[in-house]
Parts: sequence; C-alpha cells; structure tokens
Amino acid sequence: MEKVVLKAVKRNVTGKQVKALRREGKLPAVIYGRHVEPISIAMEAHSAGLALGKLTSSSLVTISVEGAEYPALVRERQRDYIKGTLTHVDFLAVDMNEKIRASVGLVFVGVSPAVKDYNGILVHNLERLEVECFPGDLPERIEVDIAMLKQIGDLIRVHDVHVSDKIRILGDPEETIAVVTIIKEETAPVAAEGEAIAAAEPAAPELSVERGKKAEEGEEEKK
Repeated sequence: MEKVVLKAVKRNVTGKQVKALRREGKLPAVIYGRHVEPISIAMEAHSAGLALGKLTSSSLVTISVEGAEYPALVRERQRDYIKGTLTHVDFLAVDMNEKIRASVGLVFVGVSPAVKDYNGILVHNLERLEVECFPGDLPERIEVDIAMLKQIGDLIRVHDVHVSDKIRILGDPEETIAVVTIIKEETAPVAAEGEAIAAAEPAAPELSVERGKKAEEGEEEKK
C-alpha cells in the first residue's frame, strides 16, 4: 500500500472547547508512544475520515505535524454513533527500527472443496493473529487460503498460515483458525407398516431465571 500521510496541527483546545473545534470541521486526536510525549493535534475531519476509513488497525500511517513526521498505528477510534462520524482518534507512534507486536486481521480467500462439493460449513475460530515484526514489515491483513479444506472435518491451524519470513506469528501454532463442519438434519420418526404415530403433546415450557474511554487524556468534555 502506498504511503498514507495525514496532515495535522498542534492544538491547545481542551475540555468543552473541543465541541467548537468539531463544529469547525476539525477532528481532535492525540499521538503518544514509547519515545514520544503525548501530542494533542487536530486534523481536517473530512479528509482524515476518508483516509482512516481505508486503514486497518495494522496499517502504518504517517502523521505530519508542523514539519515533523510521526509513523504511527491507529489505536482507537471514537465515533458519534448517530451521525457515524469520527470524534477522536488515538495514534500510537512507532520507531521504525524497533520491532512491535500487533494484531492483524485474517482474510479468508480461495474455494474450499469441502464447502463447494460437500455442502460443508466453514467455521472461523480466529479472526486475528498476533504478530511481531518491524513496523515497515507489518501487513495490513493476513490471507488464509481455504483451498486446503478438502473434506468435512478438515481444519487450518496457525502453523498452516504462510507469512513473510520477516514476520513472526505469536501464540499456539496448533490453535485452530478454521474448520469445515456439517449441520445434521433431524428426521421425523417413520411409522412401521400398519402402525400410527401418536401426536406428541407439547412439552411444558421450562422456567428459567436470568441473572440479573478512555477520556481524551483527561480533557474530553463531559456529555
């Protein structure tokens, strides 16, 4: 993926004044990291929203702040769930020369003969994998080819996933990622010749008893 650069400016607006900032079409955000003191920033909301909408949690983005550039990952997005717009974003600044650990989403590709030819059901046990690598080698997603699932009961384990030798997959290599299973259909009882099946009375209903953000670095307004 081509380099994504988001332009931003430092901001001093905090607390209740952040609402006014949003009304001006600005998106408040913060950059923080191991080697970076937290920096409060603001970006043009529309263009930033379009760019961020194409990024995954493992996509590397460059934040340009008044001449300084910070390679970063999107760590948290807050939204107005009525309007669907972003209200705040947290960026984790990374050092391109230090390995990081990140969660990368899985994308299932290909055609499984077990699903296509035997009407199997593909069940996903994992949707993401934890990996370790340098930021520049971090994949936006990991593809899992399901063509290896040829029979009902076949499965894909973590060690079956192929990634660059620059990436180390963490976790149990024997853990199941996906498996093909089948739903058994229940059949009605068949009466023997000359016999009739009595209509079953409805069972009495069973009774059951039911038992019954991080704020923006201390400055987000109270709603």
